[in-house]
Amino acid sequence: MAEGFLHRLAGVRFEVVSAGTERGCLNPLAVRVMREVGIDISAHRSKPVADFLGQHFRYLITVCDRAREKCPTFPGAVRRMDWPIGDPAAATGSEGERLTVFRHVRDDIASRVEAFVAAEAAP
Repeated sequence: MAEGFLHRLAGVRFEVVSAGTERGCLNPLAVRVMREVGIDISAHRSKPVADFLGQHFRYLITVCDRAREKCPTFPGAVRRMDWPIGDPAAATGSEGERLTVFRHVRDDIASRVEAFVAAEAAP
């Protein structure tokens, strides 16, 4: 979801890559709630962070405590941010209840990405 928001809000100002600490699959509920705000992430794929080892990044953002703890060090990353956001895939209950969790996480990520992009655009 963060990758989708960064692409939309930052445009070409950033080259955005997204990866997880473990191989996974794209959650259909994430795709659904992002479509609700006009962002199609259905073509996004889960990529392991190991695929990016040895690359240099200006920013490194982790979006959960587990990722913060397991994320390797990327030499040269000028700024690292850890956003403690709950994993919506861990939500239980009916589909409607799980969608509510996904929407809350989506909106939290959107707010954080908006603030990040605004701060980086400031002189």
